[in-house]
Amino acid sequence: MIIFDILKDLDNKNVDMYVDMDGVIADYEVGVPARYDKKRPLVSILSKLEEISKMPNVKLHILSVTRMSEGIEQKNKWLDEFAPFFKKENRNILSREQYNFEKNAIDLKYEFITSLEQKDSQIIFIDDDPSILRKIDENCENILLLKETTLID
Repeated sequence: MIIFDILKDLDNKNVDMYVDMDGVIADYEVGVPARYDKKRPLVSILSKLEEISKMPNVKLHILSVTRMSEGIEQKNKWLDEFAPFFKKENRNILSREQYNFEKNAIDLKYEFITSLEQKDSQIIFIDDDPSILRKIDENCENILLLKETTLID
């Protein structure tokens, strides 16, 4: 499994792993209204992340964007039900509405990830959107970028 091989190579470092929600841990259906309580959990990926959450050198975080601010509560409820191992203080759910829709999801995630200080930890960011991964890759060093497929057998 790719993700466990990567983490084995980093077992002597602290790791801050940021995981997107839509399309990574919850099924993303194009054209379906954003009712998060109806999203299907991707159980095999969630079980791998739960195993990772028990590694002493890894701190799991959520980094997700919602269109409307009410989505923050919906996503937190979903996490409480299907992924409670993501600690509440490590859930970063950003609302486009809070920024008056002036920023898209890519820009919000990019600004968040690039604002992190990499003291003595390795930052890993897992997302299914190649646009955000490409933008970070082109503008940042020392952030390990992974597609959601690294969590799949």
